[in-house]
Amino acid sequence: MKPELLTHYLQFSSYTFPWCYQEVLKNHLPDDIEEIGYLLRKNIIHRSTLEMWNIESNEDLRFWDMEKVPWFRQPEDDVFPTAWAMLTELYRRDSRWFTLERKEENKLIVTCRYVSILMASILKSKGVPTRVRSWNAPYFTTDGFSWDHWINEYFDTKTNSWVTIDVDGSLSTATPEIDPYNLPKNAFDFPAKTWLDIRNGKDSPFRFKNGKPETGIIVVLWSLFYDFHCLMNNELLYIHLPKCATYQGFWNISPEELQHIDALARLMIESDENFEALQMLFQKKEFRLVYGGLI
Repeated sequence: MKPELLTHYLQFSSYTFPWCYQEVLKNHLPDDIEEIGYLLRKNIIHRSTLEMWNIESNEDLRFWDMEKVPWFRQPEDDVFPTAWAMLTELYRRDSRWFTLERKEENKLIVTCRYVSILMASILKSKGVPTRVRSWNAPYFTTDGFSWDHWINEYFDTKTNSWVTIDVDGSLSTATPEIDPYNLPKNAFDFPAKTWLDIRNGKDSPFRFKNGKPETGIIVVLWSLFYDFHCLMNNELLYIHLPKCATYQGFWNISPEELQHIDALARLMIESDENFEALQMLFQKKEFRLVYGGLI
């Protein structure tokens, strides 16, 4: 692995930067990846669990008792978009900070992107090259759908390779034989390959969904751009996308723009080998500038 590539993934982004908590994350949390992930996950409630309440997959209260969550608590993705914001709020709600004894009313209610941001922040603080990835996961259900999902990869110096981990989904996979702390590459639908397969008629766009709920090729396009920006250490908020991936932009997209996206996807399939080329594309306005929210 090229040293400059690992140096890139040791750097904090504006989203993963832990601010004053870096030394605490480095020295006072476990070093074992699975222990870190379990501790982190026990301090989070996924927004879909809050919506689901104590039925369906939470009937056994594996994700804690939603009756104990204050009635006014809503999903907090828009409130704590960065690692340092989440770290600060965790401390504000319980000064023990990362604890297995955190009460339901004091947990953060966020989605997979935010768990991945926190995990990356912790591992980078410990000197472990880490990146956030946005892919589509078919292993949460058995209905054939593949759901948009954010996970992490960290670089293992012993094997000289990336290890894929799913902290957010570690308690909720519908495929028990899958190890969430050492996921096989075939466990995911990579958005780059999926985009090209759909474009070439090799896959159905309606196999892909997200939590809006939305389905179709636009879901894959969102994951593609999320993943591209993650590779560049710029882990976008859900609402921020290049113009061609917004609703208005996508339904008016030109054949030339589609060809540019195809070219991006081809490079992303082997992102490490094509890293310099991807960095050059990241300097182009069409993929770098984003729209959404107040932007």
